[in-house]
Amino acid sequence: MAASYKLTHVLITLALLVLCFLMVLFPAETWHASVRGLSIWWDVLFPSLFPFLVLSELLLGFGIVHFLGTLLNPLMRPLFRVPGSGGFVFAVSCASGYPTGAKLTAQLWDQKLVTREEGERLVAFTTSSDPIFMIGAVSVGFFHNVAVAPVLVASHYAAAFIVGLLMRFHGRAASSSSPSPTPSTSTVKQKGSRFIQAIHAMHEARLADGRAFGELLRQAVSSSLRLIIIVGGLVVFFSVMMELLVQTGSLGVLYQMTEQLLTFMDLPPALSQSLVGGLFEVTLGAKEAGGAGSAVPLVYKAAAAAFVLSWGGLSVHAQIMSILSNTPMRYGPFLFARAIHAVIAPILVLLLWVPIMGPTAWPAISETSSSPVATVIYSPDAGQIILFGFVILGGVLLLLLFFSLLRALLFPRRFQK
Repeated sequence: MAASYKLTHVLITLALLVLCFLMVLFPAETWHASVRGLSIWWDVLFPSLFPFLVLSELLLGFGIVHFLGTLLNPLMRPLFRVPGSGGFVFAVSCASGYPTGAKLTAQLWDQKLVTREEGERLVAFTTSSDPIFMIGAVSVGFFHNVAVAPVLVASHYAAAFIVGLLMRFHGRAASSSSPSPTPSTSTVKQKGSRFIQAIHAMHEARLADGRAFGELLRQAVSSSLRLIIIVGGLVVFFSVMMELLVQTGSLGVLYQMTEQLLTFMDLPPALSQSLVGGLFEVTLGAKEAGGAGSAVPLVYKAAAAAFVLSWGGLSVHAQIMSILSNTPMRYGPFLFARAIHAVIAPILVLLLWVPIMGPTAWPAISETSSSPVATVIYSPDAGQIILFGFVILGGVLLLLLFFSLLRALLFPRRFQK
C-alpha cells in the first residue's frame, strides 16, 4: 500500500511538472484557455450557483429543509431510499446544476440527516446540469437551434430519475445492518397531521442551530464563496489542461480509439472530438457536439451532447471529490452513477427524438438546421439565470410536494417512516 501511494505521488508530481513545462511552451494558448474558463465561471457558473448555495445554507439554518424533508419523506424514502430532505437537494440541483447536490448532501451529513450510503445515493442522482445551461448555452449557443432543448432536458432528467431508482439498491446490506441516523423529526411525536409534524421539525432544527440571522448569513456567504472559488479554479485548470493536450496532440490515440468505436457502432466518427472533449470538460464537449458539422445528423449531435452533460467531465468529478473529501462518502458510487447516466441519456435522446421533434426530424444521412432561431446568439444574463433558477426551484418543489401528498393519501399504511 505504501509503495503504491509513493508511486502515485511521484506520477502526479511528474505530470504537474510536465504541465508547467507545456504552459511555458504554449503561453498564448494557456492564457486564452484560462480566460475561456474564467469567462464560463463568471458568466454562467457564478450566477447559477452562488445565490442557491447561500439560500440553501440559510434554509438549513432556519429549519426549512427539515420542514420540507418531513413532507417529502413519503415520496423520497420508498422511491430512492433517501430521506425527504433529499427532495430539497434534488430541487436545488435542478435549479443550479452541479456541484450543488454534493454540497447540500455534505451539509445533510454534517447535520446527521443521512447515512453514508444514503448520501452516496443522493449525490448519484442529484448531480445534474441546470436547464438554463442546456437551453441557453447548449441548444441556442452551441447548436443554434432551441428546438433541441426539450429533448436534451427531458432525456437528462429522465436519465437522472432512472439512475436514482437504480442506485436505491446501493448499500442494501450495509443499510440493513446500520440504521439511519435519527433526524430531528424523529423526536416529534407522531400525533396530528404531517404538516404539524413538519412545523415541529422546523422549530426544533432552528432551536438546535441557534445562530443569529447575521451570523448565519455571514457563514453562508463565506462558505459559498469558498466553494464557488474552488469550482472556478478547477474549471480554469481543466480548461488549460485540455487545451495543452490538444496543442501537443496527446489526445490523438484517444481520438482514434473513439472513432473506431463509433464506426463499429455505426455512428458518425466525427463525434469523437465531442466525446473526448466531454470526458474532460462539459462546455468544451457540448460545444464540439454542436459544431460537429452538417454531415452529422442532428439527432446524433444531441445524443453526444446528452452524453457529455450526463458524464459531467473530469472538472465536475474533481469538484465532487473535493466536496466529498470532508465526509466518509466514497467517490466510487458517484463514478458508477455518472457512467450509467452517460449511457442512459443518449439512448433516451434517440427514443424521444421522434415523439418530441416529429417523424420528419429523423434524418437518413445528414441534417442541417433550417430553423429561424439558428441565427440566435446566446448571451448569458445573470438576472435571467437567477430568475429562471428560482422558478425551477419552486416548480420542482411544488411538484414533489404534490406527489408526496398524493402517495401519502393513496398508500397511508404502506409508508414507513
